[in-house]
Amino acid sequence: MTQKQRLKYSILIALSVLAIMFGLSYLQNTGVISEKTFQYIAIAVAVIVVVINGIMRRKVKPHF
Repeated sequence: MTQKQRLKYSILIALSVLAIMFGLSYLQNTGVISEKTFQYIAIAVAVIVVVINGIMRRKVKPHF
C-alpha cells in the first residue's frame, strides 16, 4: 500500500465514521436507541477505526 492509497482509505473511513455518527445521532433523537446504546456503538466504531488505521500504517511501504 502506498501513502496515496492510505490517504484515500483514511478519507473514506473518516466520511464513513461521520455518516455513522450522524445516523446514530438521528436514531437517538427519534428515540430508536438510548444514550447508553449510542455511547457503546460510538466507542466500538472508534476502536474499529483505530485498529484499521494501525493495520494500514503497517502495510505502507517505506521509501528509502
